[in-house]
Amino acid sequence: MDDASALRHTVERAVHAEKIGLHRFWVAEHHGVPGIASGAPAVLAAAVASRTSRIRVGSGGVMLPNHQPLIVAEQFLMLESLFPGRIDLGVGRSLGFTEPVRAALRSEHADTFEADIAELSAYLDGSAPVTARPATAPPPVFVLATGAGLEVAARAGLPVVVGGPVLQKADPLAMYRKSFRPSPANPEPHVIISLDVTIAADTADAQAGPAGGVGDGQVAA
Repeated sequence: MDDASALRHTVERAVHAEKIGLHRFWVAEHHGVPGIASGAPAVLAAAVASRTSRIRVGSGGVMLPNHQPLIVAEQFLMLESLFPGRIDLGVGRSLGFTEPVRAALRSEHADTFEADIAELSAYLDGSAPVTARPATAPPPVFVLATGAGLEVAARAGLPVVVGGPVLQKADPLAMYRKSFRPSPANPEPHVIISLDVTIAADTADAQAGPAGGVGDGQVAA
């Protein structure tokens, strides 16, 4: 399957997810990764939201090291204005997966994730010295976290999305809940679990995996 077809099928998958009663459909950000055709989550989220009517649509997630917080705020405020009450903004801290990709993204190695989240939040809630437009009620923000990101989310009073090895340990999530600082939008800690699920006609097809590029859609009940 070519990349363009994979993206169209991702949108079709979102339409089906809504039809069977799922509540969320998030799309990811990857650059230069073989088999994944999802480098612009805000664009793909707009395509998904335009073809659906009820399901929440979001990013899982936008990688803040690759973007200026103002641009992320403007993109997701625009999505929220066009599709009110249906947009989620998930953010992460991962850099490009290879050195050439990181160079192409102009990724800096300094860790400014916590400061970037604070700046992004200020643009979204209207407290920054620059007004991010369109001016509208902001979408909820989630932090994709595997380790230190849990501490950042706890201090910022934000929900977390966790997956992978961190799910095998109770301590990180206990720390997040204990350290959580309530915020106006999130009075209590909130955890979403990310799991990989392969669905196919039979075991052989499931083990073989996708035959081509994917749009990287993620659904959540």
